[in-house]
Amino acid sequence: MATFGWSEGWRYGLMGLPLAFVALPLYVMLPNYYALHFGVPLASLGALLLGARLLDALVDPLLGRWSDHLFARAPQQLLGWAALAALLLALGFALLFFPPPLALPWLLAWASGCLLLTYASFSALSILHQSWGARLGGDALQRARIVGWREGLGLLGVVLASLAPYALGLAGTAMLFVLALAAGWWALSLAPKPAACTFVPPGDTTAQQLHNFKRPASIWLPFTRPAFRALLAVFMVNGIASALPATLILFFVQDRLQAPASMQAAFLGAYFLSAALSIPLWLRLVRRIGLERSWGLGMLLAVAVFVFAAQLGAGDASAFLLVCALSGVALGTDLALPAAMLAGCIAANGDGGHAEGAYFGWWNFATKLNLALAAGLALPTLAWLGYAPGAQDANALQTLTFAYCLLPCALKLLAATLLHTLLLRKTPCKSAT
Repeated sequence: MATFGWSEGWRYGLMGLPLAFVALPLYVMLPNYYALHFGVPLASLGALLLGARLLDALVDPLLGRWSDHLFARAPQQLLGWAALAALLLALGFALLFFPPPLALPWLLAWASGCLLLTYASFSALSILHQSWGARLGGDALQRARIVGWREGLGLLGVVLASLAPYALGLAGTAMLFVLALAAGWWALSLAPKPAACTFVPPGDTTAQQLHNFKRPASIWLPFTRPAFRALLAVFMVNGIASALPATLILFFVQDRLQAPASMQAAFLGAYFLSAALSIPLWLRLVRRIGLERSWGLGMLLAVAVFVFAAQLGAGDASAFLLVCALSGVALGTDLALPAAMLAGCIAANGDGGHAEGAYFGWWNFATKLNLALAAGLALPTLAWLGYAPGAQDANALQTLTFAYCLLPCALKLLAATLLHTLLLRKTPCKSAT
């Protein structure tokens, strides 16, 4: 498409708001919620989340293949399938956070089933939305702008999700989520249509266009592309680095900082609001130095911020607000730039128009795997090393600080090294127009 301004941006991007809105409770609040409200031990909770997220991740490549099939064979059904996925997502969310009174083993079984339903519908809707944006095409800056609208409105959803439980309660939060899903679907129905969804008059296509339109790509196609393998390696290491503090932030705030519960909304709000506000600034930098170097600067900023955070202790809530704001600025690169680089790789490899779902299926698989490893390994390891929610022992708190602050720094530095070695030096995937 020729231009992608604010009118096109909000219509396409608004679905990102409810998807990010639900992601915060699922990936950040759920472990803390089940540990404190239902007394689920950390080891059991970690095993539950690891198993559910791994199963969910394995389904994502198949959902990507299904997405490509819809774009190729039944584009008129895209909105119908999106509506069904949104309905199942709302149902799974409600059942997960409002379980019936059950004994612990049955509660874990209930949570497992609800998680699988919620994760699968979330993934299906997310992959459809991501593939839709990637198929809109454009140069590096336009691809970043498309992703920026999706992730920027998504961050607005995260800010709402961080405030809603305190302002509306859990039931009000669920209702707000349902309304946001309906609004996102309505906006998507008015959004610019991807090329593969556009009617092509007979006699006005090339053989390659017809091939791309009618035949979805193999599920394994992305791994035959060196550019994708390099980008995915960087994305996974960086993603684990980001998933660890996301899983542990509430434990760090409650036990290390001993901050009042009323401050939690401020911390999360500062983090995600700063990320949303930083995206236009990062896009300006992309225009000057490109996607890869901008992403690398974001990684280094995150390292500096978390090294500072490791020095904080009880009563340092004000300083932690600054940590949240600056780490949110660094988060802006993680949200807007890697997916734009992926869209560029798809186009550079000649896979646009028929393989976006395959790529984003594996991309979401990597995202889920990162979250699964962060929850499934970090929580049981913390328990094994002597930390439990509410602990005030110095050794336990030091272990929590290492897992929340310093381990992510090491992983971020490794990701920055891989970015320089695999992408900047070899430049397999150019961000130039």
